[in-house]
Amino acid sequence: MILYNTSTDPYFNLACEEYLLDSDIREEIFMLWRNAPTVVIGRNQNAYAELNADFIASNHIAVVRRLTGGGAVFHDLGNVNYSFITPEAGATNLDFERFCKPVIAALGSMGLEACMSGRNDILADGRKISGTAQCVRNGKILHHGTLLYSADMTRLAGALNVNAAKIQSKGIKSVRSRVANICDLLPEDKRMPVTAFIDTLFNYFGGSPAMLSPEMVQAVQKLSDEKYSKWEWNYGQSKQYSMERSQRFDFGTVEILLDAEKGVIQNIQFRGDFFGRRDVSELSGLLTGQRLERENLIRLLTDAPIGEYIMGAAPGEIASLIV
Repeated sequence: MILYNTSTDPYFNLACEEYLLDSDIREEIFMLWRNAPTVVIGRNQNAYAELNADFIASNHIAVVRRLTGGGAVFHDLGNVNYSFITPEAGATNLDFERFCKPVIAALGSMGLEACMSGRNDILADGRKISGTAQCVRNGKILHHGTLLYSADMTRLAGALNVNAAKIQSKGIKSVRSRVANICDLLPEDKRMPVTAFIDTLFNYFGGSPAMLSPEMVQAVQKLSDEKYSKWEWNYGQSKQYSMERSQRFDFGTVEILLDAEKGVIQNIQFRGDFFGRRDVSELSGLLTGQRLERENLIRLLTDAPIGEYIMGAAPGEIASLIV
């Protein structure tokens, strides 16, 4: 199924992905969509730590949390978003290459040579043109990504309060220096308006798209109103804790937020731009009430196992961050 979601409401659009993921549709879905100026934060991120709040307020930029892990990204009408929603019974692993390959091939058909880099980025001419994320839910994989086509780079740089360690780990100087617009990298005779770029992508992936039915729109709007447009979903998970620790690993940044009393964990949350197959809140529940003893935590994180919640993490690494 090929869909064109013409809404530019970020709350509606993120709700649309969840609706399709949880729907009874059992065929692969490819969807394109765009947002009005928005910062989309990863499922496990602390909103207050990722955003330049003053810039966002003064520039009337929306903030919305998505279902998938990974880092914060800036959207505007010059950014084209794509979503693959694929039935996959028994899926246990995240596989970025599987879904990035056809997107890279589509860009190649326009004369742009691109490649994967790191965990989940697509680069062209050594600069990032796409970030991607995934989750597994309801027997389906959701893989979605950005395609920076003609985005406002000034707003992008101003809205994101990126962790300095993340920038340093990539050996680059700033957010703006590591990203580029696709339209600037295409051969001159291949450059086109963003709407033509969307049409070209649809043609590559199979032709004329369908629109959301009125019934779909109604259901998605309900989910948007009840969840995605709410402060509780977008900001309310970012409470203050008595202890906060953060470390950058090869697999992403992990932040531990912890309340403890008499050596026993009373409340623990994991934040960061990491990925995982399972909801990290389950891990928080497993550790709540446990003693702050390293060997005890290693055993619990091994049994969990930690890699289901924070892909690439070893029990000892996370235990050392906690205590």
